[in-house]
Amino acid sequence: MGQLVCGGAMLQCSFGAAPSTLMVLPANRVMTSMPIANIMDNKPMANILPFGMCSSIANPQVAAATAAALGALTPMPCIPVTAAPWAPGSPTVLVGNMPALNNSSKCMCNWGGVIQITNPGQMTIQVP
Repeated sequence: MGQLVCGGAMLQCSFGAAPSTLMVLPANRVMTSMPIANIMDNKPMANILPFGMCSSIANPQVAAATAAALGALTPMPCIPVTAAPWAPGSPTVLVGNMPALNNSSKCMCNWGGVIQITNPGQMTIQVP
């Protein structure tokens, strides 16, 4: 199943220059030390913060800057555009009546980037 994801998880976009952090509001009402995420925690700027500079030519800002630079790829500041929920989510765990987010879930940016979870934000510690 993978690890469940909570607020503070580290994210990376395939077109982003820097990692980002998942912000999870306590609206799902499932709390550990940090709120647990579900597949609908996909809102740009509320849940998914920018990834530094975007290098996707599908991003209109990058396309315009690249055209102005006579075709030299010119990254521009990232503003995530994530309309679809995370997929696939956990098939067996519900959080706020939606599938829980697990560390194998991905989210697509409208500019072609694949956002993945690089650190779920919580760790299991094994005591000997």
